[in-house]
Amino acid sequence: MKPKSIMTTAALALSTQATATPTSCSTVSQVTLTFYGWPDNDPPSAEIAYDCGRGNKAGGNGTYDNPLTAASAPGEFDKCEIAYLPYIQRYVRIEDTCATCSMLPFPLHANKAATNWNKKQHHIDIWIESIESDDGGKVMDCENTLTPKHGIRVIRNPGEKLRVVGMSPGSAYGGRYI
Repeated sequence: MKPKSIMTTAALALSTQATATPTSCSTVSQVTLTFYGWPDNDPPSAEIAYDCGRGNKAGGNGTYDNPLTAASAPGEFDKCEIAYLPYIQRYVRIEDTCATCSMLPFPLHANKAATNWNKKQHHIDIWIESIESDDGGKVMDCENTLTPKHGIRVIRNPGEKLRVVGMSPGSAYGGRYI
């Protein structure tokens, strides 16, 4: 149908926008949560796979505007997708790939075809602030201390106003915090 005037065109455009469905949030349960840092990144560095606005460097403080860097198996979450993790009360952004997210726990990972994501088991690996000069063993001890022993919930497409806990000194490693 051809509109007869600019007013008709404007009215059609506005009605289309008014009926468009906004992206709604969804929850994924039983997500495996782990942490990674400089020494166990591949290769060891703060480099990340996707430039989602920070120039391929891991970082963030967990707010919506500056989410923590997170990694997942390719295809598990969208590149640069922001999610909220109620367990740590922080936002994360998928900015990296994760080799361990693609494997089942030992000894099951001996079968390389049987990966977490192939079995639709979600896994997120979150960057913890670390640098080359940090003691790798201590960084990995911190990662293990922070890793929960149970699956967590992840909120995809979250709102911008969810609770974010403040940063505080005295974390698992060197006074830095995830």
